Amino acid sequence: MEKMIQQAIERHRAALAQLAGGETETLRQMAETLIRCIEKGGCIYLCGNGGSAADAQHIAAELVGRFVRERKPLPAVALTADTSLLTSVANDYGFEQVFARQVQALVKKGDILWALSTSGTSKNVLEAAKLARKIGAEIISFTGKKDSPLEKHSDLCLCIEAPTATVQEIGQLAYHIICDIVEHRFAPKNAEH
Repeated sequence: MEKMIQQAIERHRAALAQLAGGETETLRQMAETLIRCIEKGGCIYLCGNGGSAADAQHIAAELVGRFVRERKPLPAVALTADTSLLTSVANDYGFEQVFARQVQALVKKGDILWALSTSGTSKNVLEAAKLARKIGAEIISFTGKKDSPLEKHSDLCLCIEAPTATVQEIGQLAYHIICDIVEHRFAPKNAEH
């Protein structure tokens, strides 16, 4: 067991080194992109499957609720949260359309689609990204594979190459950093941190 624990910690350290080593500029650009979108009256839509679906909901909660500071709610919607919608679209149109159908209904030019896929190949996430691009939304993404199809459809992509669980762990740190920067911009100057 001790060996398994140490191996998990070492995987995490290696992935964290990727984030600290070459991806801090990506995080800054993502935060700036979100800030610009919100300032112009846009909305952030998020999608992903499995753990990435939970991350999409977590990010939306941080933005609409709060991360650590008192401030106005920020516009964010997790396209993963409505089970009636997801199951009806999957039943009527196929699972590949569960996010694209919502993008078609909700996303406007100037909005952001934040797509999460550790493989970078999730068909329903890719369909949503392709459609959001046609509409004129910006695409930011988190993946675990360099040069993935999702990265190719994204304006900005954070790619941490590691096993899925490690990608998700580092992804949570990354999106918390982004949420903190965005929140700092919109919080009153005297807001508690």
